[in-house]
Amino acid sequence: MATIQLTTKDFKEKVFNYETEKDWKCEGVPACVEVYADWCGPWKMVAPILEELSKEFENRLVIYKVNTDREQELSSVFGIQSIPTMLFIGLFMRLSWSKTLTNIKLIMAKKSIFTYDILIFLHS
Repeated sequence: MATIQLTTKDFKEKVFNYETEKDWKCEGVPACVEVYADWCGPWKMVAPILEELSKEFENRLVIYKVNTDREQELSSVFGIQSIPTMLFIGLFMRLSWSKTLTNIKLIMAKKSIFTYDILIFLHS
C-alpha cells in the first residue's frame, strides 16, 4: 500500500479527532504521520523511502502524509516548527513495534537520511 495523503478532516476521522477526544487511542494498525511540504529538500529525499516502507510494513503500519502548507491547522495543533516531522501513533502498544522503529531508523541511516529534527511518539 502506498502512503496516504491526509487532510485535516481525514486526520480527524482516521487518526485522531483532537476536537472531541482528549486521550489518544490507537484503533487497529499503528500509524506514522509524515508532516512535510512540497518544497522541502529533505522531504524529497525521504518520500521514496516512506513509499518503500509502506509496502514493506503493509497491514502492520499505515503511513500517512500531511502537507503542512495546505493543512496549517494540523501543524499548529501539534506545534510543528520544522519539517519534515514524523508522528508515530500507537507504535509502542505492542512490543514488536520497537523492532519496526529500529528497522525504519536503519533504513534511513543506510540512505544517509538524518533530516528529522522531531520524532513525536503518541500512544495510549
